[in-house]
Parts: sequence; structure tokens; C-alpha cells
Amino acid sequence: MTKQAIIERTIQVIAQLPVAKAEEISAFADFLSKRHEEEQLTAGIGLLAVKSQTFDFLATEENLYSVADLQEVYGG
Repeated sequence: MTKQAIIERTIQVIAQLPVAKAEEISAFADFLSKRHEEEQLTAGIGLLAVKSQTFDFLATEENLYSVADLQEVYGG
């Protein structure tokens, strides 16, 4: 089913409902739209973080401490 067909079918169903139910559907549609927008923003931020070179220096940084430096070992 195409997006346009879904929209038309949904409009027909909403037109048959009482105002209170139509308002519920409208509120739910707003909720879904905002959630989708937030998901897109989160994905975009994640992509920027992955592509950034901000933490590349950590790959070549020498280890300052080792297990031998521990004074007390917990659970081991």
C-alpha cells in the first residue's frame, strides 16, 4: 500500500469518528512525528560522532597503567 493510500484510508476512518477520538489520533500523530524527529537527530549526532576524529588520539596513546600497578584487586 502506498503512503498516499494509507493517508486517504486514515482520513476516511477519522472522518467517521467523534471529535474526541479524532483529537486522540491527532495527538498520537504529533507524538509519532516528534519521536521520529528525535530518532533522526539522534542518528545524525551518532553519525557525526563516528565520523569525527575527536578521540583518534586515544588509539595511539600509550597505556599509563597496567594490572601490575593495582594495589588491591576486587573480586579477583
